[in-house]
Amino acid sequence: PMGSERTEMRKRQMSTTQETPGTAQAQLSTGNRGSNACCFCWCCCCSCSCLTVRNQDEERATRTSHELQAEGIPNCEESPAPTLEEVNAWAQSFDKLMLTPAGRNAFREFLRTEFSEENMLFWMACEELKQESNKSVIEEKARLIYEDYISILSPKEVSLDSRVREVINRNMLEPSQHTFDDAQLQIYTLMHRDSYPRFMNSAIYKDLLQSLSEKSIEA
Repeated sequence: PMGSERTEMRKRQMSTTQETPGTAQAQLSTGNRGSNACCFCWCCCCSCSCLTVRNQDEERATRTSHELQAEGIPNCEESPAPTLEEVNAWAQSFDKLMLTPAGRNAFREFLRTEFSEENMLFWMACEELKQESNKSVIEEKARLIYEDYISILSPKEVSLDSRVREVINRNMLEPSQHTFDDAQLQIYTLMHRDSYPRFMNSAIYKDLLQSLSEKSIEA
């Protein structure tokens, strides 16, 4: 399905990104040793341009390897630890999983392992937008959501069909709390059908369930 293909593509992209910094540093290091002898020392005379270039490239490589995971990604929601009853309820339906912050946090942790956390982040951003009433705030948040999750240039772009994208583009002419409703429903359905079954069979869910079951027996 569309979600599975997107997950595999993101895994390959992340793998390439993680390999690139080390390769770039090795090439820079080799090239600098051969071209400028002063780069072997770290005294004050080493303010040469090759060191400046190397430091800039290393900083850029570090940003590249972490920006997909860190930039613009909010922390997990605050919530009390889930009870055994709650975790068991997650297996009854996707709606019950998404109903509580603890359920969303656990599911989001799983999505992160599949490089599809942006689906949950988009859904959460849409829920937050629905709570707004100030017109200027709505317009600003809608613009940020579009740039972060709808734009084809964004590394966090979610997978939407052309019909929904056309609806969003029309709605963005006059943004409201419901600008992304169709898109949010499509992503919710995608997570339900594509990711939720794998989450229920994942180590993240099974380990949590086992841990709470053991605590319940001890109590």
